[in-house]
Amino acid sequence: MSKQMVCSCEDVTVEDIRHAVAKGFRDVESVKRFTGFGTGVCQGKSCLSAVAALLAREKAQKPEGLLPFTPRPPLYPTELSVLASLPVDESQPPVGGMFEETGVFPPVLRPEAPVPKKAKVVIIGGGILGLALAYNLSLRGEKDVVVLERGYLCAGASGRNGGGVRMQWGTSANIELAKRSIELMGRFARDMGINVWLRQGGYLFMAKTKAVAQRLERNAALHNKHGVPTRMLTVDEARDIVPGLTLKDAQAASFNPEDGVIFPWPFLWGYANACRKAGIAVETFTTVTGFEQSEGLVRKVKTDRGDIACDTVVVACGAWSPEVARLAGVQLPNEPHRHEILSTEPLKPFLGPLVSVLDSGLYFSQSMRGEIVGGMGDALEPAGLNMGSTLRFVSRFARALTEQLPNLGHVKVLRQWAGCYDVTPDNSPVLGRTPGLENMLQLSGFVGHGFMMAPAVSERMAEWMTSGTSDELFTRFNLRRFQEGKLEREDMIIG
Repeated sequence: MSKQMVCSCEDVTVEDIRHAVAKGFRDVESVKRFTGFGTGVCQGKSCLSAVAALLAREKAQKPEGLLPFTPRPPLYPTELSVLASLPVDESQPPVGGMFEETGVFPPVLRPEAPVPKKAKVVIIGGGILGLALAYNLSLRGEKDVVVLERGYLCAGASGRNGGGVRMQWGTSANIELAKRSIELMGRFARDMGINVWLRQGGYLFMAKTKAVAQRLERNAALHNKHGVPTRMLTVDEARDIVPGLTLKDAQAASFNPEDGVIFPWPFLWGYANACRKAGIAVETFTTVTGFEQSEGLVRKVKTDRGDIACDTVVVACGAWSPEVARLAGVQLPNEPHRHEILSTEPLKPFLGPLVSVLDSGLYFSQSMRGEIVGGMGDALEPAGLNMGSTLRFVSRFARALTEQLPNLGHVKVLRQWAGCYDVTPDNSPVLGRTPGLENMLQLSGFVGHGFMMAPAVSERMAEWMTSGTSDELFTRFNLRRFQEGKLEREDMIIG
């Protein structure tokens, strides 16, 4: 049977594009993520216009809505060794970045129909936390729910992270949440009918300083108390797990074979599909513009497609949560911080675990497609909603990666992008009721790790919301703790 090819890099056909449209993916960014077109070696240079023409023929989108996807640097595939040779001034903070996305979407993509006039629960944020909460509410019989997303699904951090999922944390609360999340991810394909490519190859943490090594050792003991089989490794033992890893300057390492990685996009779509099947409205390209309040309660959520009267509103917007909460006069302590990430050309499988140098925030893993996917923190990154990509990041990352795996110097970087961490003063989330506005619930502040915590925390939050039973998670991590000085510090943050 012959195939009409649209994207030869990723083997995407005309029928694949039509299938995406039939599934409801009608803008170019969404079709790119659903089919994979434009993510290969040419990065869309040979297929973007063909896909746009096909979407026009299929009447999937108004002509003025057929906008190109955001181009990703580098312009041409570039070897890591070349990028590693570029000079970086480590004394100066990163500035700017190419294609500085800010999360503003063209009005032409906004649906013309109004939003529902009322709903029992309105969830602001169609990322993994918001959708997982809506799904879990539906399991408990609450289906009068509307989810509002200002862009396309996967536009925010849920679609921009590296897919790592781990039980190695520094607090009992996060260890237990992560354990439950990975358990739920293991049966996600069966429950949701979509493959999220969960691969439990473990997480290998390295420590370059004595202080970080002591932190790994202390936390490994805590993991064991919670039944997580983390073990401390010598440098030689770590090298046995990843042959070719230099472990340069490493003093210690820890390893949990039950940690892993999943593919973020289908994880999000799985929850979205399940919500829609349950009758929950998932409204994309819809922006919240304000709130109507009286007597200490939110009465309506105002959007650019109309107002929605509600009993409860949940703020689950990740790095945009402070901006949305301010519309109701609520100040959150969260700060957005850019976090950059990249992907290389695919290689034959060779890397089992996700590897991280905890001191620098370097992390990298190999995807099921064979790409090396990784990122790295930058202590000088200023607070702000910035999703531009910098040469500084790829140079620092390439240097740090090839220091640990020199054989990757010849491997070419295909694309880089950025998302925003949602950083709180103690690196722990903001959950539960808002003081002074009791029917506004908070679900944010996971410092770049909400993706892996979403299945478990949304399950508990839905139970707490529908049963009326007490759950210490939603009092312990309440906003009041910042006023009362009862911080819950987490010290196993990557990046």
